[in-house]
Formats: sequence, structure tokens, C-alpha cells
Amino acid sequence: MRPRQTILLGLLLLVPVLAFLFLYGFGSNQYALPTYLPERADSVRIAGGGWQRDTVFHRVQPFRLRAAGGRRIASSVLGQGLYILQVSTPGEASTQATRAMARIQEKFRREPRVRLATLVAVPDAQQAAAVSTQLEKLSEQYGTISGRWFVLAATPDSVQHLGQYEFGLTTLRPEHLPFRPATEPATLPAGRLLLIDHDQHVRGIYDGTDIHEIERLITEINVLLYIYDHRR
Repeated sequence: MRPRQTILLGLLLLVPVLAFLFLYGFGSNQYALPTYLPERADSVRIAGGGWQRDTVFHRVQPFRLRAAGGRRIASSVLGQGLYILQVSTPGEASTQATRAMARIQEKFRREPRVRLATLVAVPDAQQAAAVSTQLEKLSEQYGTISGRWFVLAATPDSVQHLGQYEFGLTTLRPEHLPFRPATEPATLPAGRLLLIDHDQHVRGIYDGTDIHEIERLITEINVLLYIYDHRR
């Protein structure tokens, strides 16, 4: 190879390396996740004296639910970092979603900010001791890690209310504005997983039976953790 060609080839190889080093040293990555369940758009005054339209998104209201051992777990415990919510219903879709939850638990075993919650409905008249025993069996069956994956119980009416009015688990299309769950059908879709951030906003809605959706969920958990780590 001629000297001139050698120099030219070297420059061609060097340029992308220099560009990478520049971006690595001086650039910054910007990630964004959508926020779901918009409620309304407000006008807020900005520093320059003008007005700006700002969307207000639904926040999951605080709740306390029964867990194994007779405890009650508050949503504030789940929301210290982020959590993935599943509402368990009979059928194969929920079974597949539970397997996906187990995979996520293992994937983020060393990340204490990631928690999981599976919500199950129990009969109104069922005794507290029987509920505790049922939750302990489910926790063992799912292979939950204590303090990381919570199996929670509520009456069917409470599960319905939480799913429909707090988590938006209806046939609602996320882009609808405003979020009006009372106008939606009351059937809770099976196999749905939700990503909730520490501000109690819904940041992701996923089909727990679809492997590609689970990969997207894992990616977006990492994105949200990155945002937490680099928030200025």
C-alpha cells in the first residue's frame, strides 16, 4: 500500500474514534419516558411573564393493603424508587405475567430501588388468618424475595376500584385526554403490567404475555433508574 493511501486510511479510522472520545467526555445522554393518564392541561405563568400549557398527569393515591404475615404494606414502601404492578386474575395471561415478574425480580435482584407488587382479590368474608395463609402460599409459589416482591390482597371491589380508578387498568387508550376511568368498561385486562415511578405516575403499560413487551419493560426500568441517577 502506498504511503499516501496508508495515511488516508489511518485518518479514516481515527475520525470515528476521536468523535467517540469527544462525545464520551463532553456529551450527555438524554432519555425520556412517557407519562400516562393525563387528567387535564393547565396554564402556568413562566419566568418571562407569559403563559405555558402544562399537562397534569394522574397520580396513584396512597393505599395500604394486606400482605403475608398479617402485615399491611403502604404504597409509600413500594414507591421509594419504582415498582411494577400486576393485578392477578384467573387465567393463562396472568400466569404468564407472573412468570415475567419473576424474571424481572431476578434481573434487578441487586437493585434495591426496584420493587414488584402483585394484587389479588380475596372474598369479603374471608378471615384475616386465611388471607395471610393464602398470601404466604402464593409468595412461596411465585418465589418472591422478601421486601422486594409483595403479594397483596384486597376485596374484589377494592381491586376493581384500584385497577380502574388509580392504575388506569381498563380498555382506556393511554393517549386519551383527559383520564376519565368512570366512562370506561369496568373489565380489568388480564396480564397487564404497569411501571410506577416514585412520584406515583404511571410511566409504562405492558402486555405481560409478550416477550418483546417484557424486554421493553426491562429497558425502560433501566432508563428510569438512569434518570434518577443523573437528575440535576
